[in-house]
Order: sequence, then structure tokens, then C-alpha cells
Amino acid sequence: MKKRFVLFVAMMLLIFTTACSNKAGTSEGDKEGATKKDVELTFMMWGNEAHQEVYNGLIQKFTEQHPHIKVKMESVPFPDYQQKITVLAAGKELPDVGWVAERMVPQFMENDILADVSSFKEDSDYNMDDFFPSTLELFQKDDHLYGIPFSTPPTVLFYNEDLFVNAGEQTPNEHVAAGTWNWEQFEKSAKAISGQGVYGANFFRDWNTWISLLSHTWGYGGDLFNEEQTEFTWNSPQGVETLKLLDRMMFADKSHPKAGEQVSFESGKIGMFFDVYSYVSRAREIEDFKFDIAPLPEGPEGRYPMLGQAGYSIFKDSKHPEEAEELLKFFTSQEGITATSTFFVPPRESVLASDEFINQPNNPPRESIQTAVLDEMDNARLQAGHMNWQKIDNAIQFGFDELFGELKEPEEILEGMESKINPLLK
Repeated sequence: MKKRFVLFVAMMLLIFTTACSNKAGTSEGDKEGATKKDVELTFMMWGNEAHQEVYNGLIQKFTEQHPHIKVKMESVPFPDYQQKITVLAAGKELPDVGWVAERMVPQFMENDILADVSSFKEDSDYNMDDFFPSTLELFQKDDHLYGIPFSTPPTVLFYNEDLFVNAGEQTPNEHVAAGTWNWEQFEKSAKAISGQGVYGANFFRDWNTWISLLSHTWGYGGDLFNEEQTEFTWNSPQGVETLKLLDRMMFADKSHPKAGEQVSFESGKIGMFFDVYSYVSRAREIEDFKFDIAPLPEGPEGRYPMLGQAGYSIFKDSKHPEEAEELLKFFTSQEGITATSTFFVPPRESVLASDEFINQPNNPPRESIQTAVLDEMDNARLQAGHMNWQKIDNAIQFGFDELFGELKEPEEILEGMESKINPLLK
């Protein structure tokens, strides 16, 4: 009897101990769960449907790793994006994470709406050393880091190889190999392949995107601003010659579309087209002709493609800064940058040198990517940025409207730009 009683007591103690252990374990799990409350982040960008498809895949992988974080993606057209962010900032309704372009960063920094992500440098798993240092400069201020790049594409020349072959003309890459690819030859080649509804060249992605013309000015030793960005310097002999080049091609040679004409490179009616390398995602879909890419023409002072740059930033008023940091780290991890490299020139050295980047389906030849993209990275110059960029851009676009309408000569147009823009730089 005594033995049975001892056995009963032992069993009760075991049950009690197990119950207490389970209770303690449940409490600890509940406590951990309490720190993982469901949150929703907003990610804003200006990408097209193909970009959004890639990000949908990335977001799905992110939420599998972080099931308590939902990510809502919103896309705003690029021409409206900067103004949209400005309006959302005024109403304290900014997204948690968003794309930012080089022209936007100075204004966003001045308005103090970007969060500091300098702590990423201390995360050894993140491997900040994998980023080219030059790609981070745009986002650095006073030893702080306010964004991470995802795209650093130089401007390249997309060309319709069939038009050159059919006209019996050397292609841009053949001129590059011969050492004869300069701006004078570019103008001659554009005229030679024009006619019967075909234009030899187009500098404009849309009629507000004039920035590629700066590469011509740079090649002759000029620039848009002085180094301190306190003076508009495009009103110069180099700037005048750039506008005269465009004027000749539009109205004398008829080798460039006139403003308002909607003629795309994909149509086969444009011989040479200036755009950042990211345009290759659309060019890959071309089936009616053979395309290739080449470096920009060279001027007496060198060859200087414009370096487009875009990155991600966390906006300062995010209600979920820790979760926003996790999303930003994932987007800019080696996995994230590799996924987006189908469209964008990657800022991580490990991805830029990878076969995944070079060997995309329907890509230009490896040799062309090497010559036009990789070899030109050191020559590329960042697009100028200023906190008053929107107003500056409007003044420049007004001047181009005068050129498009043949209302004034290039010298008068640049004088008008200077009178409007210099006060904005003070």
C-alpha cells in the first residue's frame, strides 16, 4: 500500500512538473510572438509591369522569411514621382521604402525625409564592401548614409545593325574598333542611314528627357554647372555647339525626329538611340531586326556617358523602421541585386561580374556589354542634382521648346536658360 502511495505521488509530481514546463514554454512563445506583430510596409517605385513582376517575386520570398511583414507595392509614373513624394511628405503619408533617383536625392536630403542607414556597414552578413564605393557617394552626407543603390547604368548607344548593313555603312562598334567613333562620325552616320521614314538617331526617350545631350557637351570640355553648382555654364561655346548639332539633325539633315513624333527604337525606324543600359529589358523583346550596343561617340576631351543612378531609401517617418530596414537589406542583398540585374546594372561587384548578369536571354553580345558598359563605368558622370532641380529642369525644357519650334537660335536659347537658372543656384 505504501509502495502504491509513493508511486502515485511520483506520478503526480511528474504531471505537475510537465504542466509547469509547458506553461512556461507557452508563455515564452507568447512573449516572442508578441514582438512579431503583423505589420504592413508600403514600397513605392516607378517601374513598369516587367519590373513589378520581378519585385512581386522578391516580395514573396521576403514574406516567406518574415511572415509577419506584408509589403504593399505602389507604382507612380516617373515624371510624377518626385512631386508625389513631396506631397506625401507634406501630409506625413510617405511610404516606408521607396525608389529614389539621382536628381531627387539632393532635395530629399535637404528636406530631411530620408532615414540614416549607416548601421548597414556594421552588418558583416550584409557585406557592404561588395558595393563599388562610387555607387554610394550619391547617398552619403556628413559621414551618414541615406540610401543604397540598385541601379548604376551608364548611357549607351543602342543601334539597329540591319540599317547600317543595308546602307553599306560601318556600324558604331566597327568605328570603335577602328578608333573613328567620334561625334563628327556619329552625325555623318546618322545622315547616311536616314530616309524613307527612318531617322538616323534619337537623343530623347521622351520629349522631356534631354539629359543625354550633355555627353556631347562634356566631350568638348563643357558642363551644365560649375563645380560648386553656383553658376549655369551651359551657355558656352560647347553648349551652343550641342544645341546646333541637334538643330542640324532635326531640320537640315532630317536625321532626327522632330518634337512630338512618336517613333520608337523598337519600331525599326530609329538607327541609333541614346538611353541607359536598363533599356535593354525592352530591347530584348525586339524580333524584327538585329540590335547591338556601343559606347557613346568621343569628343576632343574624351568620352563621358551620363551615369543614371537609382537607389532605395527608407523614409524617415516610417512607423515600422526595423521592418523597413529588413526589407531594404533583402532588396539590396546579393540575392535581391541579382534578381533586379535582369534590368539594372548592379552596384555589387560580385553580381556585375557574374554570368547571371552577362548572359541574360537575348542580351547584346558579351563583348559589346564589356565595351559599352563595363569599360565605360570609370568615364561615366553622374547627372547633376540640385534641391531646385524641378525648377531648373522646367527652365531647360522651356528652352528646348523654343528650339523645337524654331523660335530662337541656340545662342539666344542658352542665354534665356542662364537668366532663369542662375537665380535658382544662389
